[in-house]
Amino acid sequence: MLILGIDNGLTVTKAVIFDATGRVLATARRRVAQVMPQPRHVERDMEDLWRQTAAAVAEAIAACGRPARDIVAVAATAHGDGLYLLDRAGAPLGPGILSLDSRAGGIADAWAADGTAAHALARTGQMPHASAPSAILAWLRDHDPARFAAIGHVLACKDWLTYRLTGRIGTDLTEASTAFTDVATQGFAPDIPGIFGLPGLPLPDIALPDQVVGHVTPDAAALTGLAMGTPVVAGLHDVTASALGSGGYGQGCVAIVAGTYSINETVTDRPLSDPRWFCRNGIARGEWNAMSISPASAANYDWFLDSLCREGGDQPAHLRVIPEIEAALARPSSALFHPYLFGSPHGAQASAGFFGLRGWQDRGDMLRAVIEGIAFNHRHHVDALRDGFAPKAARLTGGISRAPVFAQLFADVLDMPVTVSATEEAAAWGAALCAGAGVGLFASPRHDPRDIGAISTTHHPDPARAADMARRYAVFTDIAAAMAPLWPRIEALQDIP
Repeated sequence: MLILGIDNGLTVTKAVIFDATGRVLATARRRVAQVMPQPRHVERDMEDLWRQTAAAVAEAIAACGRPARDIVAVAATAHGDGLYLLDRAGAPLGPGILSLDSRAGGIADAWAADGTAAHALARTGQMPHASAPSAILAWLRDHDPARFAAIGHVLACKDWLTYRLTGRIGTDLTEASTAFTDVATQGFAPDIPGIFGLPGLPLPDIALPDQVVGHVTPDAAALTGLAMGTPVVAGLHDVTASALGSGGYGQGCVAIVAGTYSINETVTDRPLSDPRWFCRNGIARGEWNAMSISPASAANYDWFLDSLCREGGDQPAHLRVIPEIEAALARPSSALFHPYLFGSPHGAQASAGFFGLRGWQDRGDMLRAVIEGIAFNHRHHVDALRDGFAPKAARLTGGISRAPVFAQLFADVLDMPVTVSATEEAAAWGAALCAGAGVGLFASPRHDPRDIGAISTTHHPDPARAADMARRYAVFTDIAAAMAPLWPRIEALQDIP
């Protein structure tokens, strides 16, 4: 028996076919173009997303060497937040809006100033932010009233894919909690949209992530190669799927995803709200997932490689620079970096910057500063979660986690054990666990058939390096505090001809 997990990120959509032991049989990827029609707007064509996803599914089925009828269930996961709207006829209502979109930053700032955000925190367990559905919808209400008036359904990214597979309009427990659920009851409450000036908002039905919500339609079967009638479960938010698929979903552990976003999350059996994290729904009722996040992680490293490490060679850049980083970590350095190229935990106006650079330092010192800055930003979030939930260990996923030097750096910066598993496609496997549980292949999404311990490596902090990283982190945070009044002035420079 096979399971299909669909994982849609911000630039790539993937289809991964697993067997019942968690072994990957086939993976197919398609890029999905981002469109930025004006500053702060990050969008994509919803129909193109579906076409590319369907093509990836068809390619994976063709590559796996097994007939499509062997796939017993399907589930999708995708980026959270952002907005995917349908009109009243069920057609896309404009482009999908990604979680990198920041057009509604001014609205989120105004809500923080006038008390709306505090009210939302008390009711929903989270402060609204620029890419929250609440803020984007309020922006559409104010700036595109015709589109706002035509809204028939409010969905997230993976809900759109599930709709195209099954014809079912709805969401799941984890995705529902991005803006409009009561933090205590975990369900939609009629008064909450009104907090944001959105009364009467049409909200979708909520299913559990492992609940079968439909079956592959004839049209979807024709495009994807899936067998018509294959069960489809509701799926889940991708950062929750990553924690589940990597073995990091549970109390006492902080699951870290170092990707475009700095994702740091831990499971709790009580809804505890704080401005420093989102208190969102877990994969089952009576569970919450505390997420402390910002768009300031490994995308900064990718930018540096793309911009300053393009000399070519037989090895890809991310492998070629490892010796430079290791050499830089072995010597003292004054160089520090704020990884705020695409956002920060300090507001939309914070920007990236190197500090402490000297003429005798080289590219390796800059690379070290970049990856330390990424780890320091994760520590900013992990420290918040330690205040509320006291996790004792971390599980790291994301592209940079594959390099032992980076995993060890995280252990030293966080001063806690950091485990990395050899999991292929953690988010897709998290979705597949839900799919398998939905059809009885697994007792629940938590019943991972793999021996997680056997495929994992734990990196323990070195006491001397942890102490050194603590000193560097203190300077890193003090610089951020000192820069707070300067960031708006720097931002204003782009308006000067």
